[in-house]
Amino acid sequence: MTTTFHAAVDHIDLATLKTTTTYYGTVDQEHVDQVHAIAALPDSERHVLEHPRLDGAFCVARADGDLDVYVPTDAAEYRVFAPDPDAKGDIEDLPRGLSGPAYIDGAARFGDQSIGGAMDTPGNPPRATWHTTESPAGGSYLASIAAYLIRVGVEPQVIYDPVTDKLGQFGPLTSSGRALKNDGSRRTNREGKVNIQVEVLARAAAPWTNSFDPAKKPNYRKLIAAMRAHGIPDVWPAGKPPATSAAAVKAGRSRTTWESKGGHYAHAQVPGNDHWDPGAIDTSIVPGKPSGGGTDTGGGTSTPESSSGTYTVKKGDTLSSIATAHKTTVAALVKLNGLKDADKLSIGQKLKVSGASAPAAQPLEPFPGASFFHGGRHSSVIAAMGRRLVAEGCGKYATGPGPNWTNTDKRSFAAWQRKYSKAHNLGWSDADCNGIPGKTSWDALRVPKS
Repeated sequence: MTTTFHAAVDHIDLATLKTTTTYYGTVDQEHVDQVHAIAALPDSERHVLEHPRLDGAFCVARADGDLDVYVPTDAAEYRVFAPDPDAKGDIEDLPRGLSGPAYIDGAARFGDQSIGGAMDTPGNPPRATWHTTESPAGGSYLASIAAYLIRVGVEPQVIYDPVTDKLGQFGPLTSSGRALKNDGSRRTNREGKVNIQVEVLARAAAPWTNSFDPAKKPNYRKLIAAMRAHGIPDVWPAGKPPATSAAAVKAGRSRTTWESKGGHYAHAQVPGNDHWDPGAIDTSIVPGKPSGGGTDTGGGTSTPESSSGTYTVKKGDTLSSIATAHKTTVAALVKLNGLKDADKLSIGQKLKVSGASAPAAQPLEPFPGASFFHGGRHSSVIAAMGRRLVAEGCGKYATGPGPNWTNTDKRSFAAWQRKYSKAHNLGWSDADCNGIPGKTSWDALRVPKS
């Protein structure tokens, strides 16, 4: 018996990122067999992706960015264009947590950006989950694979092409994705403060980190910096990603580890799931180590040490970020290098860093929580914060600063958030730089105990 199929093409306009579907009518089994045969050719630029929910349905990702769609005529078409029922209100109003951006600067926004909702266990540690699309990379495959993930309803928050360094988002980092299966009644997509899922255009059997140089991939560095800004630690709690399907089965998927420990996870390590991607990716690259030493969640570009005792200024560096990376102060660097204008650094400029010791460590004010900062708050902590903002060139005060939280404090801290985001290539939006301190920006300001 010959099966007939509905045939259509999903097209994402790369200028507007809007998806349109063109229906071409029905085709027979012979046509479908030819489609599979063409995709199987060694040099074919077409890649078959089975539909995970519809028996017999499949899609063909094309290098030009379009997605061919084939659905048996006797099947009920399955589309996911409706918003998640838990994603209420405008997408920009979704919670952002106390730190970290909702969107990565420069990332394309695919779909309607309403793939998920609030996390089920926001008190649990933050984590990132890595997948592979089991597809080619390069060309315009990012668009065709994005169209596929939208059509079958398994979007992560992020899609990344390691060949082109192109980055896209299906929703805010602070909302849940839907690329994971549930573990029984527990929704693994909604585990933790955040669960930033990334689909990388690659195949598990050929790890995408082979010959991958993060120094040449600015969008990749932005992605890792955003993860760190959300507090995701640079560790793999369940161990390195398994290299084979058999290794994934042998290692198991610990519920205790998954639910209690933050960090990076392979899809293969998530309980309730049966895939073994992303393969044996290099954990010295994913996520690597933060520039400036082990705890800088901002992902700055300076490095803390050099054999010559000098540091070469790179794009995006500020004297503040260099001082932080080398555990010293702006004043110490200014004095050591005889700088006349601390705000004027040139790419390639050599700075002495050896001998620029900071004064004895001073106790710092711990982050008091975002709810601390509201009208009517009177505290010496606010005055100490204001003095640090002035020292960083972010003070907007006509008089003061003083101990009362005011709109001027808010404007000043927003200026610091923008400065910090720019220095560390975080790409925080105006909504992220709203003047209400988060833990990352507060800790970076280093407010002394009052």
